[in-house]
Amino acid sequence: MNTSTKSDGGTVSRLQSSASRVVPGASGAKGTMVGSTTNWTELEITGTVCNISPSLWTFVHLKKLYLRNNSLMYLPPEIMRLQNLTILDVASNKLHSVPPEIGELISLRELCLNYNCLNHLPFELGKLFQLLKLGLKGNPLPVKYLNLYNDGNGTQKLLGFLLDNLPVQATPLPDRPWVPLLNPDNTRPIALFTVMCYNVLCDKYCTRQLYGYCPPWALSWDYRKKTILAEIKRYNADILSLQEVETEQFYHFLQPELEAEGYSGIFSPKSRARTMSESERKHVDGCAIFFKNAKFRAIKDHLVEFNQLAIETADGSHDMINRVMTKDNIGLAVLLETTEAIWQSGLPPEGHVNQPVLVATCHVHWDPEFCDVKLIQTMMLMHKLQAIIKDSVKILRPDTQNPDCNGIPLILCGDLNSLPDSGVVEYLMHARISANHRDFKEIGYEDCLRKLSLADSKDAYTHGFRLAQSYTKDFMPYTNYTYDFKGIIDYIFYSRDTMRCIGVLGSPDAQWFAENHIIGCPHPQIPSDHLPLLAQFEMTSHTSMSSRNGGSFGTAMRR
Repeated sequence: MNTSTKSDGGTVSRLQSSASRVVPGASGAKGTMVGSTTNWTELEITGTVCNISPSLWTFVHLKKLYLRNNSLMYLPPEIMRLQNLTILDVASNKLHSVPPEIGELISLRELCLNYNCLNHLPFELGKLFQLLKLGLKGNPLPVKYLNLYNDGNGTQKLLGFLLDNLPVQATPLPDRPWVPLLNPDNTRPIALFTVMCYNVLCDKYCTRQLYGYCPPWALSWDYRKKTILAEIKRYNADILSLQEVETEQFYHFLQPELEAEGYSGIFSPKSRARTMSESERKHVDGCAIFFKNAKFRAIKDHLVEFNQLAIETADGSHDMINRVMTKDNIGLAVLLETTEAIWQSGLPPEGHVNQPVLVATCHVHWDPEFCDVKLIQTMMLMHKLQAIIKDSVKILRPDTQNPDCNGIPLILCGDLNSLPDSGVVEYLMHARISANHRDFKEIGYEDCLRKLSLADSKDAYTHGFRLAQSYTKDFMPYTNYTYDFKGIIDYIFYSRDTMRCIGVLGSPDAQWFAENHIIGCPHPQIPSDHLPLLAQFEMTSHTSMSSRNGGSFGTAMRR
């Protein structure tokens, strides 16, 4: 028998023995004694070994394990403990099967099973979504497996087939808890309504290449759209803010389905749709806003195209053109007015029932390397929303000299692709951002960004909104849950002067994720990589938000 251990620094210790049983903990190699500190990550055992000592499965630090050219007839389920393995080589043994638990070794990049006696493979093998090389030569496997394996890109096709046929054994996902934050103020008329923010994961992005841990059938839009719709109906929010909605799916699926539930909606695809043919355009994703007809009426909707605003503010800046203008993300807003049905504890004074509220959604650029673009797109959005509200206030109250953008409540939802400590969130929450903030990456945007700032200052860029955030990490540690990333990137902001967040939908059960080995979403029970946010708001009636002449705000806008 030959046993060797290799450290990260490349040192190899070898032992020669004629023993037929391997006991790694009893070997004389430095650092291999059970309970001692080890600094090696590779282990090779070769010879005529028939059995492996259970102590081997305590070496959880191992990244590469070579067991080829032995006489092993089985691998024990305990192999699943070696969660750090990236290479497992058990070629040229006498294995008749591999344990289903091997599917838990999700860090594996290479699995060599050549020249054994395998006549079947466990479906759990399909869970090895990071596997790049799979060796199966010389095994009497079924023809259907071999045909897939020997085809082009055979490893991925075979893994996809196995995962597709793996029974879903997860227990039902427990209901997410409702977290009350404040009691409604029932001493006066209040408008109560709920808002959902949800990135539904566009079909073209929902691929096995990105989400290889999810069964292919559960990645298909035909399957996911039913779960998404059921989720929307279940929470029954008064306002829906949706991102990554495919054009065709808005017009042929979501809109008709939600209209039947009493919603009206608006939609716009990303700016690239302008240059595409009709057949290509239907697959472009964008943003949508839906609202309950019983509680709201639409006054006017607005599209915010960040690439167009980049052109308008570029002022000769090559970085604004080359970095910002080339990203075709959008924002979407709709000015709504309330109806009688939304009010509780009585109606407000005559003429104040139809209160305006601006609802906006956006999907900011995704790439972490472009944090400057994310921040600038957010600044553009706020600049545009300020203009929308100020123009509306002027129509509502023509004698207003300096309209305040806080004169109409704002609900801002979106996938900001930015963490809570980012410049994007700092800017939104504090209404200012330092001109030399790290997220600008020391790129000379100053002349361009001053056009987007409310205050004329060289040191900082500002907006005029006074916003609060409905969620904190205490209620929701992540809104995006994938294998590679788990964090908060989706948000609901609101005007803190005129609104209160009185409750939110809590986080999914972390124990359920752990017990069912859910390493990322989508999942058969979770149709997107994002989790929907749901918040309930209380809005009070303010005379300053009503038409000078009384009556409907919408009527004043149309005069």
